[in-house]
Amino acid sequence: MTVADSAASRDVTTFSPLPLAGEGREGAPPRARPGRPQLDLAKLKASLIADAKAEGFDIVRVTAPDATADAAPHLAEFIAAGRHGTMDWLAETAERRADPKRLWREVRTVIMLGLNYAPDTDPLETLARRDRATISVYARNRDYHAIIKGRLKGLSDRLGSRAGSSARVFVDTAPVMEKPLAAAAGIGWQGKHTNLVSRDFGSWLFLGTIFTDLDLPLDSPETDHCGTCRACLEICPTSAFPAPYQLDARRCISYLTIEHDGSIPHEFRKAIGNRIYGCDDCLAVCPWNKFAAAGREAKLAAREDLRAPPLADLARLDDASFRSFFSASPIKRIGRDRFIRNVLIAIGNSGDPALAPEAERLRADPDPVVAEAADWALSELAKARSAKGELA
Repeated sequence: MTVADSAASRDVTTFSPLPLAGEGREGAPPRARPGRPQLDLAKLKASLIADAKAEGFDIVRVTAPDATADAAPHLAEFIAAGRHGTMDWLAETAERRADPKRLWREVRTVIMLGLNYAPDTDPLETLARRDRATISVYARNRDYHAIIKGRLKGLSDRLGSRAGSSARVFVDTAPVMEKPLAAAAGIGWQGKHTNLVSRDFGSWLFLGTIFTDLDLPLDSPETDHCGTCRACLEICPTSAFPAPYQLDARRCISYLTIEHDGSIPHEFRKAIGNRIYGCDDCLAVCPWNKFAAAGREAKLAAREDLRAPPLADLARLDDASFRSFFSASPIKRIGRDRFIRNVLIAIGNSGDPALAPEAERLRADPDPVVAEAADWALSELAKARSAKGELA
């Protein structure tokens, strides 16, 4: 997941590589629970993995709820530096994020599941098509939250029926540190861009979480395989990474186009280009993506009308048509006004005088943020016309 998914996402925090607890790893004998019949927990885990694969998940691993204890100081530093921007829920839920037992005191093990959503084309190829919009890969079809949560619920119900156990399921929006838990479980590691990287799936994994009161056998954590590579840091258009493994969300295009309400700061507008919802740059350049096959889930495959939609068409969406066009899409969450603000930034960066009438019409929009973005877009288009005239 990204800030895009990461973004996508409510969990956009960043942490340095985490030293993980070294006990209870793969091959350790299961612990017995008082009052519960003796279970073959290894067999139970194998059945869970088979069920998860049948549901479309690509990887399943298990970790202890205390395996990410060292994540709390990194989260506190992130918030203290103000790098969470206006995402106040991160500060409000910091204590619960730091310890799964604060969220559910019965949790004994954490099941982490990954679903591959790798694109079938280069997600950066639309950046050069300035009259078209670039939408983050994860948002080009159905909202993954609804798809994954239903499947997690089914898995936890089947697990409970076999073992007489209880569980809680989470997909991204709950105060759960999914990326550190996924690293502790061995799904991947948090790369220098702070997102999860897998040796098998690169940067393209949606994460789901099941807390269970079962003592399932634990898996080994993954180690960091970034090496000396800095591709994700160097490609960032807004220099959102103060250092490797650190993110300042306030500079991140995913944050600016999705989470940030109000006007987008002028210093970032040109760098946004035609990215109208999220940003995949740091994910797409990761060398580990060469091992990732295209995702198999049809409900997450890109809709043809969202691969590179014309900016002119998007600019004409009113509230009703916006809701209809993005029904069941994660884009619907940001609302029409914030979306049109983003489209206008892209229009201003397009250099295409044919888009000027769209910006002119939106100068009278009742939303002041939209109206201001329209003024800016017209000003940028005028500068582009002037520059072309001087070069003629």
